[in-house]
Amino acid sequence: MTTPLFAPALAFVDLETTGTAAQHDAITEVGVVRVDAAPDGIGPPTVTEWSSLVDPGVPIPPAIQALTGITDAMVRGAPRFGELTATIATYLDGATFVAHNARFDYGFLKNEFRRLERAFQPRVLCTVKLSRALYPEHHRHGLDALIGRHNLACDARHRALGDARVLWNFVQRVQAEKPPE
Repeated sequence: MTTPLFAPALAFVDLETTGTAAQHDAITEVGVVRVDAAPDGIGPPTVTEWSSLVDPGVPIPPAIQALTGITDAMVRGAPRFGELTATIATYLDGATFVAHNARFDYGFLKNEFRRLERAFQPRVLCTVKLSRALYPEHHRHGLDALIGRHNLACDARHRALGDARVLWNFVQRVQAEKPPE
């Protein structure tokens, strides 16, 4: 039997960016794993994945290129965020926004949507906070720690879709290990 979702829809989101300051830096990649509960609430959920490189309009610092593997050449010719807004909004519409260190990803998206004069106020679940609450015996709750501790597969670490997939796998693991309440 499939464990039902705790919300009608979840959007596991990860971003790669040119830096850490949402008001000054820019998004270079967006990855979303959207999970919609089965209509009957019992069967398996529908999982849809989407990702895109994003032209940040500024050079990507060498340290960020080394971390993510995303280069200036890769984003040259990619759509700008404004061209992806409708698609991103569709994947996030009506879903609980789930991200690791959600303040980071939420902050970048909120700033980008605000620049385009669009509202962005989803319900948010931070998987760092979730991990701290459910596994207080552990001191580290970064994504690498979760991957190791829960034996989660990651086919593309520090890439948006790869990290979003890890979050979905983590939540599935939590649902299997912990009581629903």
